[in-house]
Amino acid sequence: MRKPILAGNWKMYKSFDEAVQFVEAVRDAIPSEEKVDAVVCAPAIYLPTLVDIATETDLAIGAQNMHFEDEGAFTGEISPAQLASIHVDYVILGHSERREMFNETDEAVNKKVRAALQHGIVPIICCGETLAEREAGNTVKKVEGQIRAALEGFTAEEVFHMVIAYEPIWAIGTGKTASADDANETCGEIRKVVESLYGTEAAQAIRIQYGGSVKPENIEELLAKEHIDGALVGGASLDVDSYLKLLEAGKDA
Repeated sequence: MRKPILAGNWKMYKSFDEAVQFVEAVRDAIPSEEKVDAVVCAPAIYLPTLVDIATETDLAIGAQNMHFEDEGAFTGEISPAQLASIHVDYVILGHSERREMFNETDEAVNKKVRAALQHGIVPIICCGETLAEREAGNTVKKVEGQIRAALEGFTAEEVFHMVIAYEPIWAIGTGKTASADDANETCGEIRKVVESLYGTEAAQAIRIQYGGSVKPENIEELLAKEHIDGALVGGASLDVDSYLKLLEAGKDA
């Protein structure tokens, strides 16, 4: 049975003090890591402090993006080597906002996934379709293409150490959520893609999250589905009580 993983994506929110207060409030209140993996992906400038605060607790700290090179003349970027040096556990890669607003390509996502694994950082690989693509019946085509590109060139053993997050773009921050059945169906299609590339064992091992207006009111229904192993959560991860309720649901899934 796959252990649920609940990852908060704070995006460009919270002051430094607010970030510290949040992690201090939740670090000792989360369920045992034997039941659920709890992750907070915070703005890069807060990461060293938050990692220190969360040390020796069941809360993992993640980054929201990174470059694929270890070093170089890439002004404003952060490397996997730099993240590893401060003991960051996870990194979100290929988020739709990075793809849509900052022109991130499938090729770049693939390179970033490889770099993350090389430095012992778990990649959370995002995929998802626009509303127009969904209405045209192209959800599976779009998501399959993104996953095949992101996973190209890896071994089955490496795939075991990845997380995939299915986030329909039309549901991110809009208050709209794919139905639990629709989300499960697409996550199931993603699992089929992994199986076609790396076999049944890898497909059954990899954890697939759903993201898109996830909140305490709908998390239990989502986690009850066969192919949904957690959530990548935006707004609902910014509030301590809301985040802890999500983790409680994960613990009981």
